[in-house]
Amino acid sequence: MLKYLKLKDTEIPYTLRISSRARRLRLSIYIDGRLVVTQPRFFSDRALESFLLAHAAWIIKHLDNFKAKPAPLLAGPSRRADYLAKKETARRLVNDRLGYFNKFYNLKYKKISIRNQATRWGSCSRRGNLSFNYRLVDLAPTVADYIIVHELCHLQEFNHSPRFWRLVAQTLPDYQERRRGLRNKTGGL
Repeated sequence: MLKYLKLKDTEIPYTLRISSRARRLRLSIYIDGRLVVTQPRFFSDRALESFLLAHAAWIIKHLDNFKAKPAPLLAGPSRRADYLAKKETARRLVNDRLGYFNKFYNLKYKKISIRNQATRWGSCSRRGNLSFNYRLVDLAPTVADYIIVHELCHLQEFNHSPRFWRLVAQTLPDYQERRRGLRNKTGGL
């Protein structure tokens, strides 16, 4: 539901999501500049308003940062057409690179999905399904490999513990540099 945070000299639009699973209020600013507030079902409107006013400076600062940056890689009005044009190329890339890296790891995965996601490059489900953003094809090959290895390693370590990062480093000893390249390319994803 679209609402507005009213400040002295401006109104900031935000989307309010009420979640039965959320345990605390959460602010999210997406790469297209949208502010989304997730509110636990049991929070009052007064508590929400107090929270937003207490975090108003943070919200304004981060919204201004997004406005100052060039349009990020994942944003754009024609994403659906772009997705349809690049989906199969992305699928081939992911399958080829998974096959290459999995010769080393020898991990079992079930389904591979190529998706049109706004905020994620990849994910791994507890069931062993791997999902990747179609825009991997727009990244440098070293960065795309990082995302693929990252998700592949989650099949063994479903966390970001030191064991997980050691597993990633077995095939990508420079994973930290690749990760920085990804963050620089996307405006902080």
